[in-house]
Amino acid sequence: MNSTESVLPARPALRRLTAVLLAVLCAGYAVGAGIGWGSCELALVMGDFGLAGAALAAALSCVAHGVAIGGHTRPAWLLFGLSSAVVAFGNGVWGWYEVVLGRPLPPDSAADYPFLLFAPLAITGLLVLAQRPRNPAGWLCLVLDAWLVAGSLFTLSWSLALGRVAAGDGDSALKLALGLGYPVLDILLVSLVVGLNVRGRDRNRAAVHTAMIGLAVTVVCDALFTTPQFHSDYHSGELLDAGWFAGSLLLAWAPWSHTRRASREHPSAQGSPRRRVASTFSALTPYAAAAVCTAGILYNALGGRPLDRVMLAAASTVGLALIIRQGVMLIDNLSLAQELATKEAHFRSLVQGSSDVIMIAGPSGALSYVSPAALRVYNRDPEELVGGNLLNLVHPEDVDRVLTEVRRILARARGARFHNGEPSARVECRIRSGEGDWLHVESTVNPYRDGLILNSRDITERVRLQAQLQHNAFHDPLTDLPNRALFAHRVRAALSAQGPAGTAVAVLFLDLDGFKAVNDTAGHQVGDELLVQAARRLQTAVRTEDTVARFGGDEFAVLVRGRLGHPQVRDLAERIRTALTEPYWIGGAELGVAASIGIAFGPDSPLPVPEPVPGEDEDARARSADHQAALAADELLRNADLAMYQAKSRGKGRVVLYTPAMRAELDRRGELEERLRAAVREGSFALLHQPVVELAGGRLTGVEAQARWRSAEGMLLTPAEFLRTADTGDGATRFARWLVTEAVAAAARRRADGPAAPPVAVTVRLAAERLCAPGMYETLAGALRDTELPPDLLVLEVSRMGPDALADELGRRLAAFRRLGVSTALAGFGAGGGSLGVLARMPFDALKLDRSLVQDIADSTLTRALAGHALRLGRDLGLVTGADGVDHPRQVAVLQELGCRRGQGLAFDRPLDELRLRRALLRRGYPVPRPGQGHAGRRPLLTPEPRTGGLSEASAARPVSLHSGLELPQRHTVGGPIGGPNGETSVPPA
Repeated sequence: MNSTESVLPARPALRRLTAVLLAVLCAGYAVGAGIGWGSCELALVMGDFGLAGAALAAALSCVAHGVAIGGHTRPAWLLFGLSSAVVAFGNGVWGWYEVVLGRPLPPDSAADYPFLLFAPLAITGLLVLAQRPRNPAGWLCLVLDAWLVAGSLFTLSWSLALGRVAAGDGDSALKLALGLGYPVLDILLVSLVVGLNVRGRDRNRAAVHTAMIGLAVTVVCDALFTTPQFHSDYHSGELLDAGWFAGSLLLAWAPWSHTRRASREHPSAQGSPRRRVASTFSALTPYAAAAVCTAGILYNALGGRPLDRVMLAAASTVGLALIIRQGVMLIDNLSLAQELATKEAHFRSLVQGSSDVIMIAGPSGALSYVSPAALRVYNRDPEELVGGNLLNLVHPEDVDRVLTEVRRILARARGARFHNGEPSARVECRIRSGEGDWLHVESTVNPYRDGLILNSRDITERVRLQAQLQHNAFHDPLTDLPNRALFAHRVRAALSAQGPAGTAVAVLFLDLDGFKAVNDTAGHQVGDELLVQAARRLQTAVRTEDTVARFGGDEFAVLVRGRLGHPQVRDLAERIRTALTEPYWIGGAELGVAASIGIAFGPDSPLPVPEPVPGEDEDARARSADHQAALAADELLRNADLAMYQAKSRGKGRVVLYTPAMRAELDRRGELEERLRAAVREGSFALLHQPVVELAGGRLTGVEAQARWRSAEGMLLTPAEFLRTADTGDGATRFARWLVTEAVAAAARRRADGPAAPPVAVTVRLAAERLCAPGMYETLAGALRDTELPPDLLVLEVSRMGPDALADELGRRLAAFRRLGVSTALAGFGAGGGSLGVLARMPFDALKLDRSLVQDIADSTLTRALAGHALRLGRDLGLVTGADGVDHPRQVAVLQELGCRRGQGLAFDRPLDELRLRRALLRRGYPVPRPGQGHAGRRPLLTPEPRTGGLSEASAARPVSLHSGLELPQRHTVGGPIGGPNGETSVPPA
C-alpha cells in the first residue's frame, strides 16, 4: 500500500457516506441561501465566513493530499490547495468588513487581489497535470484548441457583458483591468478544463476529474458574478454563493473521491472496443468552441448591437484557428492512414507467412477466416474450410473436451476481469488432415468479439517423441520388456485391485545361472543376444495376462495374477525354468544357461482401503492408499528376490518358494552383522594366541592369533556366532582388518621388548573372500610398515577357498603377499572339496590338516590313511605340514608316525593371553606328550570319559554351544578336554 492509499477512508462504504454528507451539506446551503438564511446577519456570516470555511477545507484537503502522495501530481494538488487558500483569505477579508466592521466592502479593497490570484494558481495546477505533446504538431494543436475555446468564450462573454463593462469603465485603467481580469482569467481556466488532456492513472483519474468539475463550477459562478445583472444586485448569502460553496466542497472531496480498482477491464472483454468519453469530448471540443463563437455573434447581431472591432477580431481568429486545426488534422489523418496501411500489410504478411494456422470461429463454431498455413499444416484448402464448422475437424473423442474448454473461456470472457490481458487457454486435440490422418494439434484459444480466434500448430512429432520417451522410461532398451519401475507399478496395481474370490498375486524372480561365463567367453554382444532370446522364451512360457520384466543384467521377473494356487504357480515356474534351460544357438555356437527362480505370493485379499479421517481430503486418502500399496509391493519383491537367492545357494537351476523363515534368517544375519560391526567399533574383541609346536621335539615355532569376545562381565568368550557371521558382509571385512592389524601390532610389541621374549611367526587365519576384499592388501602392508615388523614373522592362512570364480583373484593376492615377504599356508586341508586343485595352482608355503580329520586319526584306520596321504602329498610338494586340533597324546603319536612336522591344540596349550604367551615364549618349548600321559603344559580340568559307541574321546567330550543365533555367546558351565578355564569354546575356522 502506498502513501496515498494509507490516508484514504478504509472502506468504500465510509467514502460513500462522506459523499452523501457533502451532498446534503451543499443542498442545505442552497436551501438556506434560497430563503435568505432567515436574517441578514446570518446571511452575511454564511455568505462570507461560510465560503471562507469551505475554501479553507478545500485548501487543507488538497495540501494534505499533495504532501501524502508522490510523483508528478504532487505540485498540482499543492497549487490547487494554494488557490483555495487565497479564496478563503479573500472571503475572510470580505467577511471582516461586512460582519465584523459592519460596513460594505470598499472599492479596490484587499479582497480583490486574492480572488484575482485564484485563476492563475489553478491554471498552473492544470498545466502540471496536462499531458505534454510529443511533437511540434501536437503543440500546435494544443495552442489552437486552447485559443478556440478561449476565443469562443471571450466572444460570447464580450457580446453578453464584457463589452458593456469595458465601455462603462473607460475612465479608470485600474478599474478596467480589474473588471476584465476576472472574466478573462476565468475564460482561460475554463478553456484549460475543457481542452486539456490531464495525466493520471485509472485509480486517481476520478480525483482529477472531480477537481476539474469543482474548478468549473467556481468559474461559472465567477462569470455570472461579472455580469451587470448579478453584479449590481449581489449581496452576501444569496443563491450565487451556493455555487461557490459547492465548488469548494467538490475540490475538498476530490482527493478522496477515487476508488481503488484491481485492474482495468480489457477492451475486448465485452466483445468490442469502447472509446473513452474523454477522448470523444476532446475531439469535439474545437467544433463546440466554434459553435459558441457563432452563438455570440448571432446574439449580438440579433440584439441590434453594432459589431465592434474586438468581437470581430476574436471571431476571425477563432475561425482562422479552426481552419488551421482542420488542416493539421487532415495531414495527421493522412499520415495515420499510411501508417495503418503499412502495419496492416505487415500483419497480413505475418499471418500469411506464419507456420501456425490462424482461424476465427463465430459463436456457432462456423469458421469465418482460415489462414493460408492450413494448406501446409493440414494439407487442406483454406477456402474450403471457411464456412464449415470447427467441430467437424476435431476427432470425435476430443469434441467434448474442446467444447468444455471453449465454454470455460467464453464464460470467463463475459463475466470476469483479467489481470494479464485477454483470457486464453491451450487446447490439445486431433484434427483430420487432407490425407485422412489425424494430426495432433495444440491451439491457443482467445475470445474474439462474440466468437473465438485460434492459433494452432502441428505437434504430431512432439507427441510421438513424448510417447517414445515415456515408453523408453518404462521399458528395457535391449529386450523391450517392462523395466523395474513399470513392473513395480503393476505389482502395486495388482495388490490394490479387487478381484473374484481366490485371486492370487505372485511374483517370480529369476536369474540366469552361468550367464557371466557366457559374457566372459563369447563376449557381450553374444550375451545380449542370449538375453533377447531368453526374454522371448519367457514371454512364450507365461500367460498373455502375465507381465514379464527385465530388472537388469541377467535378472528377470514375472507378475502372475489370477485364480491360481501354489501348485499352478510352481508348475509355471518349472515351465519357465525348462524353457530357459534349452540350448541357445547364437552365431552357429551352442550356449547353455540355467535358471534359479524364487516365488513369493502376495496377501490373499486386496489391500484394505484406509478409513476416512475427519477433515482429510480425497487426495490425502489416495496418497495414503498409494503409499500402503508401495510398501506391500516392495515387500513382495524383496521376498521373491530372497527366495531366488535361496535357490542359487541350494545349487542353482531350481525353483524355491518363499517362506517366512527365510526372512527371519536374513534378519538374524543382519542383526549379527550389525553387532559384529559394533563389536569391532567399540573394541569388544580381545586377541589370544595359541602356540604352534614342532611335534618332534616340542620347540615353539609360532603362534596363531585368535579372537575372543569380551563379555559385559569382563570374561573372554569365543564369539562363535559372530565368527560364522564374519564369513560374509561388510562386518566380516572390518573384523578381518581388525584381526590383521591387532596381530601385527602385538607381534611388533613382543619383538620390541628384546631377547627376553624371542620373536616367533604369528599366523592369522582368514577366509579367501576376506583376503580378496578391497583394501585388505593395503591394510596388511600398512600394518607392516607402521609397526616395522619383518614380513617373515607373519603367516597368512587361508581357511576356506571360496567359490571357484575367486580362485584366480586369490592366486594373485597370495602372490602379492609373498612378494611382501609374508608366508602363506592352506588351513583346513582335508575338509571340503577342491583341495588338490588348489594345491597345484596356489603359491602356498605350508599345509595344515583340518581338525575334523585330526580328531579321529587315532581311532579310525580310514582317517589315518587319508591323513597320511595328505601329509605325504604336502611333503612331495615341498610344503611344511601341520595339524590343527591336536588335543590328545594319542593324536600326537599318530601324527609323528605319519611325518607331520607341526601341531597346535590342547595337547600342548590352550589360547593364551599376552602375559602367559610371553612366559611360554621364554620356555621356548613344550614337552611332547606320550600316549597314556596327561596334557603337557597344564593340568586338565576334567578327565576324559571313556569312548562309547563309535565316538572318539574328543568328540565325546566336546561341549555343546548353549546360545541361540540371536543371543550373545554364553559362558559354558561345563568344560571338557578342549574347554578353557573360562569355559570358552574353541575358535572355529574363520
